[in-house]
Amino acid sequence: MTFNRKTLTCLILLAIVLVGTAQAHTMFLKLDSYFLAENSSAMVQLINGDFDVSENAIARNRMLDVSIVGPDGTMHPPTSAWRDSALYEASVEEIDTAVLSFETGSAGTYVLGISTAATVFTLTADEFNEYLAHDRIVDAIEQRKTAGKWDDEATERYSKHVKAIVQVGEQRSADFSHELEYPAEFVPLQNPYELGVGDELQVQFLRAGQPVANQIVYASHENYHSHGENDEHTEAVNTRTNSQGVASIPINASGQWYIRTIHMVETTTEPDVDYESNWATLTFAIR
Repeated sequence: MTFNRKTLTCLILLAIVLVGTAQAHTMFLKLDSYFLAENSSAMVQLINGDFDVSENAIARNRMLDVSIVGPDGTMHPPTSAWRDSALYEASVEEIDTAVLSFETGSAGTYVLGISTAATVFTLTADEFNEYLAHDRIVDAIEQRKTAGKWDDEATERYSKHVKAIVQVGEQRSADFSHELEYPAEFVPLQNPYELGVGDELQVQFLRAGQPVANQIVYASHENYHSHGENDEHTEAVNTRTNSQGVASIPINASGQWYIRTIHMVETTTEPDVDYESNWATLTFAIR
């Protein structure tokens, strides 16, 4: 059988869609550069897939909050500031991501954030267990096994809450630690732009504004690529929060970094929903 380029692209996209039905995608705010000039135009991508490539653009009506916080205050960009732009990869064409255009102001350390509305989906036991393994939601895996629910299908309600820390100009500011009061979020306790390779960044994980102890946290950077036994992508850092909800991230490389977690618990607050999860990510860069 002979495949032309268009047919091959469609088949690859179909494969991505089929894989995606059995697992959710991590969401990140990602910039070409996290170091921006004062009073200049900039763009940030809302990546939904993994840190390397987005697999689909997020609909505007799913964005409950879009915030940019800096020395000049808080800005909420209008819907008109968004567009969908194709990302061109070596093997796959026209995979869209949402792109936000915005203007920087005075010099300082900015925080950008997006929080999405909840989505509900149901998976078979095998699909749900595969998804937990792929995204390494290890506490939920153990809970299902201990409770004898490993062979049960599952309905999950999930939402995603993403932040990026961006340095504008040379002057640092305290805005990097601004809490956006999302259902889940990472709050850095040091300005990442005052750190370098060999330092350690401490971040506090909050769920509904409260610190979460013993929450598993993953972190990695753009130059780290490794895979586990089941070909899942693994990260450079695998740690847990302490009793104050603080995780320590050793900064062992320069470049773009992300921190991520998925806080999943059983729930009885909504009929026919078994689990509630809140996904949180934080991105920044180290020179």
